[in-house]
Amino acid sequence: MNIEDVIKTKEELPISRKAIVNILYTENWISERVSAELKTYDLSIQQFNVLRILKGQKGKPANLSTIQERMVSKMSNTTRLVDKLIKKDFVKRVTCETNRRKVEITITKEGQQFLDKISPVIDNFEKKTTSNLSEEELITLNNLLNKLRS
Repeated sequence: MNIEDVIKTKEELPISRKAIVNILYTENWISERVSAELKTYDLSIQQFNVLRILKGQKGKPANLSTIQERMVSKMSNTTRLVDKLIKKDFVKRVTCETNRRKVEITITKEGQQFLDKISPVIDNFEKKTTSNLSEEELITLNNLLNKLRS
């Protein structure tokens, strides 16, 4: 279905607007579906992103600015996300005794086990969502999106 049908407009959109509207619509479409998958586990997309970032640290602590830099959604309130993950025992925060401004955040054993449990669910979701595209099309799509941002 083309984007004009989706947004129920009779007029043909200018090609650049059509591309932007299509990207925004698709981003929301994917986000809604990822959110629905994660809702079962009482986790938001942003919290999942923080857990993946901390797992990628391979045991090395991260600070709030490192997490923020690596977030997919830069609008996220990283402190609030970390606080919620601490309440779930998925991450821990340690304040340096000699420099109170230095805060180190790591994924806990429970957080790692939880991520190990839900990662296959998200992997399957990603494969299912992109199953209408060939590997070559996925490569092209990624290259085009990278080019758009450059």
